[in-house]
Amino acid sequence: MSKAVSSDMPEQQQKGWFNRFLATVEFLGNLLPHPITLFALFCVAIVVISGIADWAGLSAIDPRPEGAKGRDPDGVIEVVSLFSAEGLRRIFEGLVTNFTGFAPLGTVLVALLGVSVAEHSGLLSAAMRGMVMGASKRLVTFMVVFAAILSNTASELGYVVLIPLAAMIFHSLGRHPLAGLAAAFAGVSGGYSANLLLGTIDPLLAGITTPAAQMIDPDYQVGAEANYYFMFVSVFMIAILGTWVTEKIVEPRLGKYDPSEASIDLGENKIDHLSKKEKTGLKWAGLSFVLIGVILAFTIIPDDGILRHQETGEVKGSPFLEGIVVIIFITFAIPGFVYGRVVGSMKNDRDIIDAMSKSMGSMGMYIVLVFFAAQFVAFFKWTNLGTILAVNGAALLQALNLTGPEVFVFFILMCAMVNLSLGSSSAQWAVTAPIFVPMLMLIGYAPETIQAAYRIGDSVTNLITPMMSYFGLILAVATKYKKNMGIGTLVATMLPYSMLFFLGWVCLFYLWVFVLGMPVGPGSPTYYQP
Repeated sequence: MSKAVSSDMPEQQQKGWFNRFLATVEFLGNLLPHPITLFALFCVAIVVISGIADWAGLSAIDPRPEGAKGRDPDGVIEVVSLFSAEGLRRIFEGLVTNFTGFAPLGTVLVALLGVSVAEHSGLLSAAMRGMVMGASKRLVTFMVVFAAILSNTASELGYVVLIPLAAMIFHSLGRHPLAGLAAAFAGVSGGYSANLLLGTIDPLLAGITTPAAQMIDPDYQVGAEANYYFMFVSVFMIAILGTWVTEKIVEPRLGKYDPSEASIDLGENKIDHLSKKEKTGLKWAGLSFVLIGVILAFTIIPDDGILRHQETGEVKGSPFLEGIVVIIFITFAIPGFVYGRVVGSMKNDRDIIDAMSKSMGSMGMYIVLVFFAAQFVAFFKWTNLGTILAVNGAALLQALNLTGPEVFVFFILMCAMVNLSLGSSSAQWAVTAPIFVPMLMLIGYAPETIQAAYRIGDSVTNLITPMMSYFGLILAVATKYKKNMGIGTLVATMLPYSMLFFLGWVCLFYLWVFVLGMPVGPGSPTYYQP
């Protein structure tokens, strides 16, 4: 019975509303140009729109108190036209500094240098395999999702290593391999923003949030650690929900696996267990990580710790938090090299340099994207269009009486919908942050809280959009086990995760932030007070 239902499913989906919805998403997504081209077009649009808005006399009353930094004496925010001789000169003069001064560029590259050592030495791959393959049969689903979430510290590791591995493990246990694939995909992509450690995504988003917040408060700074508490807790919620969906919804729906559906010889689909040398390497890498943690603790826990704020003696605003990217670099690079030395994948400084060089070589597309994104963010700030939109948008929300916590439901839903067609986390936030961060600040919410809400919407629909950069890779792995697997079938499999993650994460956000009154990160306020 289960096989018949499974085989008829694709035909039913083709006739149903869900497949039409997916086709619409794919069609609209394909209409969009490449994100880099999109930012270039946005830059041109900002220049033209600023000229039109300046000619039309668009303005807004500055809500900041008189004498506040950045506020004009007359209290009016006016559009600054870039569609003029003066505007053109400003563009030419600022093009390079816009790029080199774009905060996410340096912070992400520095963090990635450390992560690259841990990745190329084999440490991260071994750690993921050890977690999943060492779990008991009862806990294997939970450990797959849990390890998948943690794999986000090293960009594509989860997609390239863990998702195929999870499918193999489930198959070896007599379970449906696509259930293992779905569980890992749910953790890697649906739980994208959650993690126990700070990763490259944290400084990236903080670097975009900061200039957006500075449209309202020129001195405001958002650190990479801004959402750490909330994202730490989110790991366990996503792991539990992912496990429940896999075992109660997805696996029963898939039914018993029929090996004849595979497009490869499953007899060659073997799992590489950890060797004795790899286990020894993990132990030494773990010891080095603990040692680093102890040393860092001595710099921040004592009242006279050298990485505390030297004037206030507090952790808030301290070199420890301001230099969190350096800590990310150290805590990945040193254990990575220790592991590499033990297993023989790294012998000297040349191997470290090679690992870093390979990762930098893969960042070409990101650097080009950052160049155009940086221009868009700068142009938007120069013209005052973002501030005017924020002020008028905040006034509209107040008129509609949408200033309470419920406003975040609409904001998260909007981010989730935009993510269906614009899958890049940094690209989407670079577009939306300059509008929504100032807008929600003006109705009283802190940028750190706004960013945390964004990360929910940006994660939960990664699973169901064909526009996600690794979607094709996931589909290719799935077709090894089910040769007639299509986009609609894969998305239908992942939809229960997406829906439950959205509901669960929104509820956790409200409980954590507004019921318990907990900060989303160290020193992160919930409300913005000018």
